[in-house]
Amino acid sequence: MNVLIVEDTKELAVELIDYLDKSGYVCKWVATCEEALEEVSVNQYDALLLDLGLPDGSGFDVLKSVRKAKSKMAVIVITARGELDDKINGLDLGADDYLTKPFALTELGARLYAVIRRIHGFTVNELDIHGFKIRLQDYKVSYEENAVALTKKEFDIFQYLVLNKNRVITRLQLTEHVWGDVLEVSSDSNFIDVHVRNLRKKLDKHASIEWFETVRNVGYRIIS
Repeated sequence: MNVLIVEDTKELAVELIDYLDKSGYVCKWVATCEEALEEVSVNQYDALLLDLGLPDGSGFDVLKSVRKAKSKMAVIVITARGELDDKINGLDLGADDYLTKPFALTELGARLYAVIRRIHGFTVNELDIHGFKIRLQDYKVSYEENAVALTKKEFDIFQYLVLNKNRVITRLQLTEHVWGDVLEVSSDSNFIDVHVRNLRKKLDKHASIEWFETVRNVGYRIIS
């Protein structure tokens, strides 16, 4: 999952990135309202970790803009402000959760995972598709109890396609999901096709994957 961190304290941002990277998230960090608004207008994120006290304004302004755009992105407000009015205001504006500094990284991780699960509409930690089981929390795939050895990128691609089964997912969407910032990656390159080809080979060793379709000149689709 892609996470945008909006935090003006570099030390905390680095700590968050280090922790979330190890948990399997792709993170991008910005330090101002202006940078945050630019990022959410250009790239797709699954979650936003939003500080309120930013050098060029209030994080509430970012939250208002995100919800005005009808984005389904999860928003967790992270701030030193512990006053009840601030919490109520943030939730009223559309925040999904609220954490007051200082907080434990494990608590943040648990809340972030819970919010993203709720927004994606699944309540279990395992996905099933044609006999393949995807374990979301420990990034493992198996078929009839036999492990399928996937790289982190292959797992991310497979998980994203399964979560969006029966929908055509473009190469650009996969790029945004797996690599984060589309401005830093050439979407015209064939690296997505290479990863998908390797993923298919590994799945095909265990069972037929006729349900894993290529939509010519567009992207991919998994049929349930």
